[in-house]
Amino acid sequence: MARITLSCVPASWYCSVSLLSLGCVPRQRLVFLLLFLCSTLLLLLMWSPQRRPNAQPNKYLSIAELLESTDVENPSLNYGVVVDCGSSGSRVFVYYWPPHNGNPHTLLDIRQMRDKERKPVVLKIKPGISTLAKTPTASSDYLQPLLSFAAAHVPKNKHKETPLYILCTAGMRLLPETEQAAILEDIVSDVPLEFDFLFSESHAEVISGKQEGVYAWIGINFVLGRFDHAVADDAIVEVTTSSQSRKPISRRRTVGIMDMGGASLQIAYEVPGVVHFSSPQEEEAGKSVLAEFNLGCDVEHTEHVYRVYVTTFLGFGGNMARQSYENQLFNSTFSSSVRSPSTLGLSSDQPLFDPCLPVGLSDSVVRGNRTLYLRGQGEWSRCQEAVRPFLGLHNGTMSPGGVYQAPINFSNSEFYGFSEFYYCMEDVLRMRGTYDSRKYSRAASDYCVTQWSILKQRLDNKLFSQQADLNRLKYQCFKSAWMFEVLHSGFRFPLSYLSLKTAQLVQDKEVQWTLGAILYKTRFLPLRDLQQESLRPNPNSSWLRSSFVYNHHVLSVCILVVALSILLYVLRLRRIHQRETRQNEVLNLLWVEEGEALLP
Repeated sequence: MARITLSCVPASWYCSVSLLSLGCVPRQRLVFLLLFLCSTLLLLLMWSPQRRPNAQPNKYLSIAELLESTDVENPSLNYGVVVDCGSSGSRVFVYYWPPHNGNPHTLLDIRQMRDKERKPVVLKIKPGISTLAKTPTASSDYLQPLLSFAAAHVPKNKHKETPLYILCTAGMRLLPETEQAAILEDIVSDVPLEFDFLFSESHAEVISGKQEGVYAWIGINFVLGRFDHAVADDAIVEVTTSSQSRKPISRRRTVGIMDMGGASLQIAYEVPGVVHFSSPQEEEAGKSVLAEFNLGCDVEHTEHVYRVYVTTFLGFGGNMARQSYENQLFNSTFSSSVRSPSTLGLSSDQPLFDPCLPVGLSDSVVRGNRTLYLRGQGEWSRCQEAVRPFLGLHNGTMSPGGVYQAPINFSNSEFYGFSEFYYCMEDVLRMRGTYDSRKYSRAASDYCVTQWSILKQRLDNKLFSQQADLNRLKYQCFKSAWMFEVLHSGFRFPLSYLSLKTAQLVQDKEVQWTLGAILYKTRFLPLRDLQQESLRPNPNSSWLRSSFVYNHHVLSVCILVVALSILLYVLRLRRIHQRETRQNEVLNLLWVEEGEALLP
């Protein structure tokens, strides 16, 4: 027979009851059953699956939704516009996001807007805005096509609440401050006259290379979901902020990024621990390349405080590195020719052998009216030695050019390599994905020793990627060696490091730094929405409300259980009292009977 032991009552009146035959009066039996049912209900409420705000949605469904056209008929969507004023041209990006979920610990779910044909809403014009340095009053007219394009895609009734940011980069940074100010002044004064976007003086600025790098880092980590709350299988890191009063927190590990273009090299990664400097000079250098910021909507919460190392190395891109290398060859050859007329490289019959060109390739370097003749030797190891001095390593520094570099925990880190990192591995070597230094070195060495005629034949047979051309084939040997040295001699990545992924796209799309910019610029909007939510009733169940209702039910059941326990205790006392009363009555009756029997 099934029995239940009630342990929520005082030990002095522990009892065991049967579901089929309770040894109690009907009223107490009813109380026992009610107590049992309430306890069961409490356990069900505590163990029932609740949809928490941090629950991870189906990532494949989320990616599919990102590729759908934006529902401009949805009145709950919010919009934002970012104009990237670059050196060669300007582009406008339109973003949107659904209402914030109410959890102050989560970020806005910002996505790039897509038109009815599911294409990203973006438009580019040329040349760059810096070409208007002498005619700054034409700046607002220059931006008019971009802003009209954005205004046509954002619903008209949303214009007044849609923030507009006009951010200028490399081209504008090269101008004198007076010319920068004149261009920005024309934009700030004229744009609001024609467009109703949410726009103020602080929304138009020339951003630094450091800011641009931080925005790129934010955008890529956001797309990868590294700002979401960690789940069971995620790699995590212990993070210590600069605030001494805050305890270290554990959160999802972010990724570092490296981007090597034609002219420059950029690296950005999070520094989870507190950085210690060996000297005041090093501390001053470190502050210029370290940025600490809060992506959360509340400055009191440190869950989204990040310390990021970011710096740009001008002249360290693949093309500029080759140019520096050729300049050195040219200058050293013609300097030697003064002392020795028989120096190699002065004629096509006696070319200078270049270990960084494929075997059998003839090339030339022209500077003014003089020409240096080269012949490919295809020795990858010698090429590595030849390019290493151009990193500018000195005084034991761990970064190209002697720039301070924050420490990297290679045992708990992950990096993505873009542009030349991807091209070097994919275009010719066809090694996309995870970087393996051993396999990469062997493939690069094999390529360099291959005859130039065979390489051209392989290109004609389309054995390389579609992006590969003669220029890529020509300088692949040099660039592969340069990439290797930058990674392992410049940034000191271990040869055994297997957490570098080379990519051109992130989750099948190109991620612009403008996404990181609008994420940072709009980080306080959730707090505004929460304040507005507290001032008016909302028929929809928010995160805070559902949490409150859930806890309220649990509290109510607990109170009910306690009340029933007290009632049961009182009833038991009453039963004991009644039993004692009956016993006393029986005793009194016996005494009376005995007394009567003793009477004569």
